[in-house]
Amino acid sequence: MTNLKTRRLGKTGIDVTEIGMGLWAAGGDAWGPTDDHAVLEAIEYALEVGINFYDTADVYGSGHSEELLGRAMQGRRERFIVASKIGWQNFDRDRNQTAYDTVEKLIAGVESNLRRLQTDYIDVMQSHIGYREPTMEIFLEGFQKLQAQGKIRAYGVSTSDFDYLQHFNHDGHCSTLQIDYSLLNRTPEEEIFPYCQEHNIGVIIRGPLAMGILTGKFNAETQFAEGDFRQAWQNDPEQHEVFHSDLEKVERLRTLANGRSLAQLAIQFVLAHPAVSTVIPGAKSTEQLRETVAAGALPPLTEHELAEIAAITPVGGGRKIWPA
Repeated sequence: MTNLKTRRLGKTGIDVTEIGMGLWAAGGDAWGPTDDHAVLEAIEYALEVGINFYDTADVYGSGHSEELLGRAMQGRRERFIVASKIGWQNFDRDRNQTAYDTVEKLIAGVESNLRRLQTDYIDVMQSHIGYREPTMEIFLEGFQKLQAQGKIRAYGVSTSDFDYLQHFNHDGHCSTLQIDYSLLNRTPEEEIFPYCQEHNIGVIIRGPLAMGILTGKFNAETQFAEGDFRQAWQNDPEQHEVFHSDLEKVERLRTLANGRSLAQLAIQFVLAHPAVSTVIPGAKSTEQLRETVAAGALPPLTEHELAEIAAITPVGGGRKIWPA
């Protein structure tokens, strides 16, 4: 077992390992080919090294990611702090309309999360969409009823929209925010992180490796597998331009690694911000986890190193965000 540190997850009162495990790729429908056995082995490895926080969603593999985590938890539920999300499943993008348009449907949806996870409670339940009316009040009322029933311990929202976060927390009861933040996207530092610190909202960081760009393994000729949403980085003109800009920054950042891998530098950068509770790099194999977990045992970044990073990716610097 490694010596992973823990941090308090905002007003949930739950202590989570500062490095967790993101299970979007485990669903097998958005990040290219995956293997259930390899995913289960990766979760086993995560437990062995001390990770206690696991993040999934109903839409990852249409529930398959939750099902795999549920299988892994059998007989040892107490070792897992589970965060899941609801909202994108069966979302009507043409009409911007969620399938959960009543409190009753929202509660029934979370009951489905629970069944796939084979558990009677979820530690952190999150709204996965950012449409305020009428969805926000439906999600809030549903989450509060489920919390009163003991089926969820705490609730929050996954969004990069500061206005939506503020409205979701209008009564002060939002416990967590999941948000994209990385060396290539520092936008949250401007307003969102200070707000979370002021309101004791635990911050869960997704996208710390910028969907793989900050592993340093991609170049302008990289081809992504069939079924991998990142194919759009080559095929969509807007995303292609952002991808190439990111690759240029990665080459400059690589010179600052100082004995770390680029991925470890990226993880340590995220953990250097005091607003952050935990970071959830995605993984679908033990090999992917091993490198990022090792970042937790390395010396933290110095003020000088952070200043060097800021010269390449300044505070507030952002990039186009795609849903997670």
